[in-house]
Amino acid sequence: MGLVAARQKWLVLKFGGTSVSRRDRWDTIGRMAVERGAAEGARVLVVVSAMSGVTNELQAICDGDDAVARVAALAHRHRVFCEELALDPEQALGQRLAELEGLLRDPRAAGRALAWQAEVLAQGELLSSSIGAAYLCSQGLDFGWCDARDWLQAGHVPNRTESALRLSVHPRREIEPGFNDRFTQHPRAFVLTQGFIARHDDGGTAVFGRGGSDTSAACFGALLGAVRVEIWTDVPGMFSANPREVPDARLLTRLDYAEAQEIATTGAKVLHPRSIGPCRRAGVPMMILDTSRPELPGTRIDATAAAIPGVKAISRRDGVVLVSMESIGMWQQVGFLADIFELFKRHGLSVDLIGSSETNVTISLDPADNLVTSNVLEALATDLAKVCRVKVIAPCTGITLVGRGMRSLLHRLSDVWATFGRERVHLISQSSNDLNLTFVIDEADADGLLPLLHAELIASGAMPVMDSDVFGPSWREIEYGRPQRREPWWIGQREDLLARAETGTPRYVYHLETVRERARDMLATDAVDRCFFAIKANPHPAILRTVTDEGLGLECVSLGELEHVFATLPELPASRVLFTPSFAPRREYEAALARGVTVTLDNIEALQRWPEVFRGRTIWLRLDLGRGDGHHEKVRTGGAAAKFGLPLARFDAFLAHAHALDIRISGLHAHLGSGIEDPRHWREVYAHLAGLADTAGDVDTIDIGGGMPIPYTPDAQDFDLAVWRAGLDEIKAAFPRYALVVEPGRYLVAEAGVLLLSVTQVVEKDGVHRIGCDGGMNVMMRPALYDAWHGIHNISRPGDTSTTAFEIVGPICETGDVLGRKRLLSSATAEDDVILVADTGAYGMTMANTYNLRALPAEDIIE
Repeated sequence: MGLVAARQKWLVLKFGGTSVSRRDRWDTIGRMAVERGAAEGARVLVVVSAMSGVTNELQAICDGDDAVARVAALAHRHRVFCEELALDPEQALGQRLAELEGLLRDPRAAGRALAWQAEVLAQGELLSSSIGAAYLCSQGLDFGWCDARDWLQAGHVPNRTESALRLSVHPRREIEPGFNDRFTQHPRAFVLTQGFIARHDDGGTAVFGRGGSDTSAACFGALLGAVRVEIWTDVPGMFSANPREVPDARLLTRLDYAEAQEIATTGAKVLHPRSIGPCRRAGVPMMILDTSRPELPGTRIDATAAAIPGVKAISRRDGVVLVSMESIGMWQQVGFLADIFELFKRHGLSVDLIGSSETNVTISLDPADNLVTSNVLEALATDLAKVCRVKVIAPCTGITLVGRGMRSLLHRLSDVWATFGRERVHLISQSSNDLNLTFVIDEADADGLLPLLHAELIASGAMPVMDSDVFGPSWREIEYGRPQRREPWWIGQREDLLARAETGTPRYVYHLETVRERARDMLATDAVDRCFFAIKANPHPAILRTVTDEGLGLECVSLGELEHVFATLPELPASRVLFTPSFAPRREYEAALARGVTVTLDNIEALQRWPEVFRGRTIWLRLDLGRGDGHHEKVRTGGAAAKFGLPLARFDAFLAHAHALDIRISGLHAHLGSGIEDPRHWREVYAHLAGLADTAGDVDTIDIGGGMPIPYTPDAQDFDLAVWRAGLDEIKAAFPRYALVVEPGRYLVAEAGVLLLSVTQVVEKDGVHRIGCDGGMNVMMRPALYDAWHGIHNISRPGDTSTTAFEIVGPICETGDVLGRKRLLSSATAEDDVILVADTGAYGMTMANTYNLRALPAEDIIE
């Protein structure tokens, strides 16, 4: 007893309804209490919910719904469970069941008094905790039971309804002096108690309402000054979106209290926002963990999480009600808003969001915090109509972006704004604490939006999912494992690459067999008639020879590229070369036509100003289909903001002008962007162009562009070529008269190339560790230009498990000279180590430059 009493350190573990409804889960609870208590050197308090479904049954009893039969069924269920646990039901639960049955005879039952309802609702936790304590003791564990009502007190919150002050109470905020010392006097090593219930000021029972067991655990943790409060549930933690709606949602492994509270408040169901407050005030860390998958990192919430800017989560709340109030008289009228909000207070309604203009105030009501019934709204509207015109808009959905530094992220949210621009947005609200941005739309329009918005946030970099300090695995990865990926060729070529690095770095190395494999991928379907490699991705002569040997043509965008092609491959027929420039000068079109290559035009002005250049020629026409796509706004080549393509509105005018100049349009072309992940995209482009080709006369070819992605990031999957081919086969069967052309660039060569760099310095500055290399944005522009992610590896120290998070930088005098942030590389990284930057075969050397008068990289080929 003396030893136990001296231990002041506590760990609080909370388990929900699914965890207390099966014998194996109670075994898990006991094992975790012992193991985690020993690991922390702490005593353990276990807080439990009622068994699954029991609280719903008790609520039905409170509502007077067949109460006698429901009590009998609950008593039977708990007795049967005792027998499954090899417990004597009467010994373990006799007193509890008698109390439950006695509540039916309580004089307060007839009027369903609130105090009586609280007593009824408390029985679920009292029953489950009594069973659990008896079972764990029967297994030889030193567990004791205590009544949470002896320790947790309901707090008094003004302006709340009588119902809320009994059935949805807030915990008392004050940390009670000496609580830890008194609680430590419990004679057992482990203590088991109830969630959800507390003592009312009148000595009766009160309950915390939805999420009440989490709140109880947090209150105990705060009062005990616990080392941690662990919420064990049936999900691995908080996610960047509801994983049931967004399978690619990422586990949030580390959050501060404010971000976690915003995520919980705006729609996440994992943790009730009320439960975060006690731990936040007391500075007690919280963890959300998965009972069935304890090996996962879960979500840690504390005050030490780094303040990393970026959207951490996107959430959705349905059932939102908007109340729009309009009056010319409100302009500069002192006290108008005070009068309005007094009416909401009178009807017991808590206002969530507010938007205002000179003559209008619109507020939202969250059904999670309000009893929003038609009767309440009708009474409110009647009162409001005395001072303004009232319009109630329901049901609505609030979609909220949560994260630090929302104002600084607005420039990255262009796609999000565009997506909401296609919906009817009733209200936009940005929090004053710069933690959230909310859009309120019609509930009927909300389905399917979250996956789209989540993907746009990742693609724009607004949601920094590669930051391992915050983001863990995706829900898809947790459920189905990491995606199967091809092993990079360079893993087996390490010694050769190190030898090449000794001859000098920076150095690009290209693996031609990978280029051949990707070229064959493109032609492995009868739907594709011709394939042109976009040489702007990589014009190395060996690569051009490789792809043409595989039967591909070449696509050029400048006269310089044309001349390079024919200098490298003088025997290449002109018919295998496609010229698709952007705003090129007249002389380049003249030279291309003189060469006999296929020329693509994308504006009518060229015909108007240079009729003699194109008169009597056969050309292809590039169209803008009115939208763009791709991994970054700077690579989207469709839509009004892009300079590429003839707008569809000018299609007929172009045809008329071409006809007047005796120009034959034999091909229609559209390329909407790069890094497009949806393999059905190209099917849709073909279908659109085919419909236009029917009206254009002489068209015999449709070019659907390129833009196939490669899996740059560790969690990305290989592009689904099977779905891509199936879509093309299907649409080609519908329009068989048109030859189908594709023009990939990145897909053919990106994975074939690596960039070798040498370490120049390893430096620590204000807690940030940096590896300096002999090449940066001068040899690889993509990270600086597109925020692109490339794998970075120290191949001089393979298999070193001692790692540090480094920022990888180059020697260029620019703040943006960063190749990667927070990359885990060997802690022993030193000068002259060889750093490999993966997947750099596309848009690497072609965009290299001599800025700061640094030399261009060397290039090598591996056959």
